[in-house]
Amino acid sequence: MRGESDLLALIAAQPGRMRLLHAVRDHGPADAWIGAGFVRNAVWDRLHDYVDATPLADVDVLYFAENCLGAKVDEAWERRLQEACPGVPWSVRNQARMHLRNGDRPYRDCANALRHWPEVCTAVAVRLRGDALDLLAPLGVDDLLELRVRPTERFHSKPDIYRERLAAKNWLARWPNLQIDPL
Repeated sequence: MRGESDLLALIAAQPGRMRLLHAVRDHGPADAWIGAGFVRNAVWDRLHDYVDATPLADVDVLYFAENCLGAKVDEAWERRLQEACPGVPWSVRNQARMHLRNGDRPYRDCANALRHWPEVCTAVAVRLRGDALDLLAPLGVDDLLELRVRPTERFHSKPDIYRERLAAKNWLARWPNLQIDPL
């Protein structure tokens, strides 16, 4: 895998992931993306030559709507997606309110929110616009494609949270070729 087009081709070739992208496009919030492990795991599985996909702990759906900041709105979207695709561990979050939980200044949009996620390799999302796949990677895809795990700029100031996350995820047990920055 060499770049963004290879990453998008990988996602497009996976019917299960495409089914979820269709569900979000057709039943989710306007202009919503699926990010984090949805993209990361697919790439890391491919780069480790795994045939079986790593199960997703959740499917992170992100969108940006300044006019509806309540958590109940996200829960309603989760229920709607659950009706469209039962059995999927949907996790819908309006990035317009996530700065409150994270102790950051308000985010401007989904791209700005991704810049505040813990790892550079996780700050990647995809969506279907019509029948075309779009990629949102404000920090690029190099870390993801090079199996490099390092904190985003924001998480350099939160080293304990970053380290706790690494320990909880235990990614090396599944993907031994990762290069992890312990910070």
